[in-house]
Amino acid sequence: MKFKPLRDRVLVKYSEEDEKSAGGLYIPDSAKEKPQKGEVIAIGSGRVTDDGKVQKMDVKVGDVILFDKYSGSKITMDSVEYLIIREEDILGILEK
Repeated sequence: MKFKPLRDRVLVKYSEEDEKSAGGLYIPDSAKEKPQKGEVIAIGSGRVTDDGKVQKMDVKVGDVILFDKYSGSKITMDSVEYLIIREEDILGILEK
């Protein structure tokens, strides 16, 4: 299934988190928190400014980003959980 976000929205796939803690203990799924890191899968056209112009997005498909913990809407497509967030909820882009 294909999905194209509108305006300043971004489709993000959650990053996989480690199964073990730093101390070597395995963490059960019920105790894990949702990650605040993910990969940009699709972006909208950009934000429309007050004068009617479209402002381009700062992120692009493939970027790994950090986002606010309680932002966005969760959706499931093809058994994969995604998050739709606004560009303003993105805290930053992780560089390799």
